[in-house]
Amino acid sequence: MNIRTISLSAILAFAFVGASAAMPSRNLQQELEKYTAPAARPAAPSGIAYMPGGESYAELSADCHKIIIRKTATGAEESVLFDVDNARETRLAAIEGFTLSPDASRILVWTAEKPIYRRSTSAEYYVYEVRSRLLRPLSKTIRRQRAPLFSPNSRMVAFTDPATNNLFVAKLDYGSEVAVTTDGAPGKVINGVPDWTYEEEFATASSMTWAPDNLTLCYLRYDETDVPSYSLTLYEGACDPRREYALYPGTFTCKYPVAGEKNSTVTLHSYDIETRKTKEIALPAASVEYIPRIAYGPDAATLMVATLNRDQNRLEIFRANPKSTVVKSLYVDESKAWIPEAAYAHMVCDADGFTVGSLRSGFFKYYTYSYQGSPTAETGLPDADATAYYGKDAAGARYFQAAAPTPADRTVYAIDAKGRLKTLGNTDGGTTDATFAPEMNFVTLGHSDAATPPVYTLYKTGDADIRRVRTVEDNEAYKAATGRLGVVKEFFTIPASGASPALKAYIVKPENFNAAKKYPVIMSQYSGPGSQSVLNRWSLDWEQYFAAHGFIVVCVDGRGTGGRGAEFMQTVYRRLGRLETEDQTAAARYIASMPWADPARIGLYGWSYGGYEALMCATQGHATPFAAAVAVAPVTDWRLYDTVYAERFMLTPGQNDDGYTESAPLNRAASLACHLLMMYGTADDNVHPANTLEFVARLQNEGLMCDMFVFPNMNHSINGCRTRALVWARMFNFFSEKLGNE
Repeated sequence: MNIRTISLSAILAFAFVGASAAMPSRNLQQELEKYTAPAARPAAPSGIAYMPGGESYAELSADCHKIIIRKTATGAEESVLFDVDNARETRLAAIEGFTLSPDASRILVWTAEKPIYRRSTSAEYYVYEVRSRLLRPLSKTIRRQRAPLFSPNSRMVAFTDPATNNLFVAKLDYGSEVAVTTDGAPGKVINGVPDWTYEEEFATASSMTWAPDNLTLCYLRYDETDVPSYSLTLYEGACDPRREYALYPGTFTCKYPVAGEKNSTVTLHSYDIETRKTKEIALPAASVEYIPRIAYGPDAATLMVATLNRDQNRLEIFRANPKSTVVKSLYVDESKAWIPEAAYAHMVCDADGFTVGSLRSGFFKYYTYSYQGSPTAETGLPDADATAYYGKDAAGARYFQAAAPTPADRTVYAIDAKGRLKTLGNTDGGTTDATFAPEMNFVTLGHSDAATPPVYTLYKTGDADIRRVRTVEDNEAYKAATGRLGVVKEFFTIPASGASPALKAYIVKPENFNAAKKYPVIMSQYSGPGSQSVLNRWSLDWEQYFAAHGFIVVCVDGRGTGGRGAEFMQTVYRRLGRLETEDQTAAARYIASMPWADPARIGLYGWSYGGYEALMCATQGHATPFAAAVAVAPVTDWRLYDTVYAERFMLTPGQNDDGYTESAPLNRAASLACHLLMMYGTADDNVHPANTLEFVARLQNEGLMCDMFVFPNMNHSINGCRTRALVWARMFNFFSEKLGNE
């Protein structure tokens, strides 16, 4: 890819255009952190691992020295499973996390964890033998490992060496390890873990699975040799400084296929533990481009393989026998648009069948099939999207979550073995999430709404109904500490206007709101296909801070967003940005007609896809109702984004050239008609800095200007060393200058 460059002096000239407002001060940063820092988040159960049977669970102590066993029913400490001070043979100062083996006889603990991409990490792993208290490195020869996975019998661990991309099996009984592959090579072949695109867009960090009989390990092999590389410049920086780049910048390079380019060639393989031989399991469909999931069914002869064609409008699931390599197609779902990631990302394999999702009815539901391919159950509501499938308990009840009673709510339901529907927990709206024990005999329900921080309650499941056991976390202290900060969201509907349908929205008003006063308004949105921002759940963030200082914040979910069925979501297919822009514009005009809104002072903000949409709205020429816009890490042309995401909604540029051209803010830069602030991290491996720089180059070519704020060495999240608060501080100063506030 050829990327045009612009001079540093030109960038700096843009950075200081219109910078008459004070630069963000430490005081402003500190004030914003009361709303946005991790300490401003309510408490939530995390980091626990259920012991076999579910009657107790393990958690890491606050000082990271011990793993403590607690009774599930009471939360009382039962015993200490691991203590760094009592471990034999290897001494560690502390651990960063742990994974229990299936029978809890062994524990994987780790230290020195380092991120790779969004979900993947490498770390130094150790195996702890509970009975003998022996603590030993997982590998004697490989210092760091990636994605370790216990075998079902707890006697082996498969892992990938991040230095070579080769897959290994550590045999814990013998203290030995075997190389499963030898062809791994950085930038060429990866075994057992995904490449960048799979990890980011198929939400996975592991590409291996053990057979139930422990005799076979199946894995995916990614050949990315012919995938184009993308390099990012690294600087010394001040947040975790890289001293090696103090005088000369370095680079970070990964394989990144932009829309229309070649993907990794992905193949399925099995490794026989006894014979140490590998086999390729060939899939019969020539149209298979992606293998986003593999998982074993109830026996060693039933490997379930989910596949997609490149257009991602055909999902086919195969049953493969890894020993014989015989493959049979069991399930096919085809769409006129795209197959949602949720259809296969949460494929569940139970003893008597597998469960996948589909939009075929017009709303998202889950469907269960036997391992012969016969349909056996349907899970969901008739007129609401299902949003999670949790599994089935011993009595045959199936548990799921749905966007009900309104699209902004989330409610957890159970369908018992006789088909009777029951609601779990709160029935009055808001958001309820569920976390089940592996045996589905306990569930923790967390519930919140726009006015109430989450409360987490433990229940015991059963034949007749669930039974409340105890409150795990009530967040009363958090509520008392943050009550004065929280300005409650109010939900409302933007009426239909022209081609734009009625849209769901919320508003955050200043605490001392005066309906007779004219306020500046900031519209916040994400707008990406299938996403939802208008949700009835607790949040305390920059929106409340801005409202407390004279702004009104409004959030609107336009067409393409989720929770309202297939037609509303998939209407944006092949034409991203067009209908979303119509809807945000129509919403802004409606807001401008309100007696409390100043129509000359309406701004728009978005991050990532939201940043893309902010640019689409800002580049409408004089038709735009927005006086100012902020775009953080925006896509500016889908030709610059990765294959899986861009092509899922747009097909390839060769298939949809006009769609790509019309959807690119790059091609609309000359029509910028409002004040604009752009921000990005220079090490953003997701939405590359070239997106912003190319847009700035187009502006320069038209004699137009914008403000910029750049975060050296930061990735797409712009997080670390308190930089996130600086994003909001810079945005606050920008909107204060361009729109005015109290």
